Amino acid sequence: MKLIKHIALIILIACNSMALAQVKFEAKVSKQKLGVNERLRIDFEMNKDGDNFNPPNFDGFTVVGGPNTSVSNSWINGERTYSKTYSYFLAPKSVGSFTIKQATIEIEGEIYKTFPVKIEVTKAVDRPKDGNNAEFIASENIHLVAEVSKTNPYLNEAITVVYKLYVSPDTGVSNWREKDNPRYNDFWSQNIEIKGLKIENGTYKGEDYRYVVLRKTVLYPQKTGELKIEPLSLDITVEVPTSRTDIFGNRIMTRVPKTVSAGSRTINVKPLPEAGKPADFKGAVGDYSFNVTTTKTELNATESLQALVEVSGKGNLKLFELPKLTAPSSLEVFEPEHKEYVSTNLSGMRGKISDSYTIVPAYKGKYPIPSISFSYFDLKTESYKRITSDEIIIDVLEGPSAMISSTNENPNKTSSKQNVITNKDQFAFIKTKPNLTSISTTHFFKSTLFWMSLLLPLLAIPLAIVIRRGKDKRDADVVGNKVRKADRLARKYLSEAKKNLGEKEQFYEALERALHNYLKAKLRIETSDFNKDKIIALLSQRNVNSQTIEEFTDLLESCELARYTPITTVTMQNDYEKAAKTISKLDKELR
Repeated sequence: MKLIKHIALIILIACNSMALAQVKFEAKVSKQKLGVNERLRIDFEMNKDGDNFNPPNFDGFTVVGGPNTSVSNSWINGERTYSKTYSYFLAPKSVGSFTIKQATIEIEGEIYKTFPVKIEVTKAVDRPKDGNNAEFIASENIHLVAEVSKTNPYLNEAITVVYKLYVSPDTGVSNWREKDNPRYNDFWSQNIEIKGLKIENGTYKGEDYRYVVLRKTVLYPQKTGELKIEPLSLDITVEVPTSRTDIFGNRIMTRVPKTVSAGSRTINVKPLPEAGKPADFKGAVGDYSFNVTTTKTELNATESLQALVEVSGKGNLKLFELPKLTAPSSLEVFEPEHKEYVSTNLSGMRGKISDSYTIVPAYKGKYPIPSISFSYFDLKTESYKRITSDEIIIDVLEGPSAMISSTNENPNKTSSKQNVITNKDQFAFIKTKPNLTSISTTHFFKSTLFWMSLLLPLLAIPLAIVIRRGKDKRDADVVGNKVRKADRLARKYLSEAKKNLGEKEQFYEALERALHNYLKAKLRIETSDFNKDKIIALLSQRNVNSQTIEEFTDLLESCELARYTPITTVTMQNDYEKAAKTISKLDKELR
């Protein structure tokens, strides 16, 4: 009898062990020892579908590719084999020993974790130059280039840097991100906005390539001599063709993570010539026009006018000061208001800048605003030019007369201050009676607001009790909560798919999650139960139209197939619209 009990206990333990062993979730790496210039692939693989996958932080590494998702679902001799993998490509940040910590996922309501993986990073190693090696092919077919419009400009002369990514016709790029941004020390810089990446045809070292313009920047050197432009670096995932083909005869692409750099560029900046440099030159370089205007030339005392000092044209408009306006002491001149109407494109800054002065005369008479000169360096002729404005006479028609001492015979003279005897009506234009009126005040105590503030918290107690009971009832509805959660996830992932239009991997992963969670909400089944036959059977039992069922299963197949075939943005847009339409039809038919 005891022997039978022991055997039964052993069988029970073995059955429990087998049940626990049914779910597998593990981390696999391409290598555990690599050079600092190599890339590491890590796969998080599971044999049952799950939710809420959380990767580790990858301390000591930079993620240069991923997550890429692949799903394998097959039936062999009536037994289902399922595998789902999240893949990442990592670049080591330095030499040393590192540990990739645990990843987690929720499968059938349980949390599973991978084991930590130890990785040793050594010094840089030589990479093979093999025509069949995917990394070597990627390095030969992807090039990041910084094209500089001029390498020996004058100080404050505009130059442009255009960053282009060249890709050979047989190679593709699935995603990219900036790793190191270029730094423009000793330059004034402005990036030109690029609206959408446009693929163009061109040549690189005499061979046909496709390219996209990633960044355009306008630079104005602020220092002479040799100046360096720091490089732009990108982490990209390169799609390299292999010798294998898919069921449609298309060549299967393999993904290779790669870091490309445009390299640093040296700019030799020439100083502006000293010969012929005007004394009033303030650093303006370009092609300009200069004007000094006033809003009026006749007015009464205590009225105001505006004098505008304006420079317009093409050049370093934001990088120099405008000449100052001078006026007789009998004209009160306020600090100017500076305005800029400048646009920047690949040819540099263009527009106008101005200083607007408010001037108020105090006394009757005629007052001259002397001429002003503006100097700039003309890049076309490589010489200095000067523009001088005309003298402007301000005629003050009415107002108090200025009484001056005998030492100043000319009241309009600007070289010295006038000894003015003020008139008692000098400030007659200032309003001295404010005409203030009293306003009535009300007390808060025993007011309507007072009683409302006192009673509302008491009235809110029954409402809070009702809300609390409703929440407790919802919390107790386990099945209903699962359905509502799945419905929310379906809407979330469908919205996420729309945001990722153009990014193949992220788009189809989000779309697949949306479809799965929709089924979980409507049919109340777990993701581990998903297969085409069961979905068709369950939907048919709910009297769903056969055409709608076929559209839904076609969408699921498209999500799996899209990971292995080239997909255009137009196809992704069509799949998204088809998914939204199909879910809408299912909603109506499943009621």
